[in-house]
Amino acid sequence: MGYLQPTDYENFGLASDTTDDWVTVASALIDSHCRRVSLNPTQYVERLRLTAGSQTVRLSYLPLAPIVPAASPFVNIQARYARPRRGQMIYPMQEEIAWAFALPGAWTQLDPSAVDFVAETGELIFPMNVLGLPYNEVQVTYTAGLSTIPDSVMAACALIVKNAQATPGLNVKSSKIDTMQMQYFSNSLIDGTVESLLKPWVANRLG
Repeated sequence: MGYLQPTDYENFGLASDTTDDWVTVASALIDSHCRRVSLNPTQYVERLRLTAGSQTVRLSYLPLAPIVPAASPFVNIQARYARPRRGQMIYPMQEEIAWAFALPGAWTQLDPSAVDFVAETGELIFPMNVLGLPYNEVQVTYTAGLSTIPDSVMAACALIVKNAQATPGLNVKSSKIDTMQMQYFSNSLIDGTVESLLKPWVANRLG
């Protein structure tokens, strides 16, 4: 599904007779540039390491958003207990209990409601457990994306189409185009203006 509807074509400077394939392929280029499956709410799985002494991580895809009828963007959260080095735990008895139950290195299920998060930045703050044993790695299944496509994305989509229609080899309005053709010209189609419009939605890392 494209990021522009036919009723929006003229509002964003496209001819009313623009065929849907232009918008469909331009939308695919946007997804590729943003390094994500889709800008619409989509489910992702990430495994991330926590730095020593920190209980926070930052997810790659923003903003965090639930998919209806879910009320939370988190589908599943697991964390792995760290293996503490000698002298890291405050109370020696804590370490004895942790090893007795084989907790260091083991994965545990977390209640998503116990994890604080900032939807706009993707930052997750994990609680300490009752034994005081920190986590060193987490696996998060979550949903993220834009519930409503903003004007900036629609404008970027229209600009890609106009750049493509002005590019030799792609400027025959009656021709059919595909993603491979557009990828070949992607460096010229996604110009500085398009990049600035899409910047807030580019994934923080490849994943």
